[in-house]
Amino acid sequence: MKYSQLIGIFCCLSLVAVCTLPWSYVPGIDITLSGINGYVNDELNFGKQIIVHSFFSAILILFFLLPKIWAKRSNIFIAAVNLALAIKNSILFTFCREGICPEKRAGIFLLVITCALIQAMTFFPKMTITEKNDF
Repeated sequence: MKYSQLIGIFCCLSLVAVCTLPWSYVPGIDITLSGINGYVNDELNFGKQIIVHSFFSAILILFFLLPKIWAKRSNIFIAAVNLALAIKNSILFTFCREGICPEKRAGIFLLVITCALIQAMTFFPKMTITEKNDF
């Protein structure tokens, strides 16, 4: 794809924005969880997921910009780890606990979709391949 690198960079930037959206709402304790606010109580703290996703997004953007084959191959692995983290967050933030089931918000769906798009864009790097004739 011609614009796969630009689409990947745009998705990485939008991933950081998605982390600020509400991911789930827990009606029993009246709290909205997101990538910034994962604190429920002292026993249940999901942490600030925006830090990890921002770290991976920064590396992904850097490797999208580098025209090296090792960067493109590393990008596939890093995007897979980022997608796995998004799926883990999707499961954790929407899991029923003690009879209280959180309501899913749009942010949790956008998180997984954005990470899946990043993963898809890593499979289509824009590389110019030159042949060497050693005759």
